[in-house]
Amino acid sequence: MMIKMDPRDIERNVIRLIGDDWMLVSAGTETKFNTMTASWGGMGFLWNKPVAFVFIRPQRYTFEFTERYDTLTLSFFDPRYRKALSVCGSHSGRDTDKVALSGLTPWYTPSGNVAFGEATWVLEGRKLYAEMLDPARFVDASLSEKWYASGDFHKMYVVEITDAWKNG
Repeated sequence: MMIKMDPRDIERNVIRLIGDDWMLVSAGTETKFNTMTASWGGMGFLWNKPVAFVFIRPQRYTFEFTERYDTLTLSFFDPRYRKALSVCGSHSGRDTDKVALSGLTPWYTPSGNVAFGEATWVLEGRKLYAEMLDPARFVDASLSEKWYASGDFHKMYVVEITDAWKNG
């Protein structure tokens, strides 16, 4: 059962939560959505709002949903769900039912956004800003060379955390 909470009450180390434990980024509606595993992003406070920022490559199926809808969710899991997150990160929702394959259970927020019932934490966000990463703007050009050798740059989304939930 998900319990609504204040995002300021998240007690986990955000660097570990995203970088080590991973998350699912989900967008769409109850009838059509997609989710993807992500390990790049962050959380903080910007424009007097609690925010999260995520990065999605245009070739990912989830990109279509994040472009089409104003909201998305970030679902965080404990380590026992690592295999399910691996499934969601290694299969495309264009030709695979990732939810069925992963064994995860969709959970819909009161606003109608999709997250997952097995998640430890869920953040619901509204897009505030989006921009493609620009190779000319890298101060450290080695990062562009290392992570984007084929030119497949991410789009960055800054989202206001409108609701937060914990599994209780």
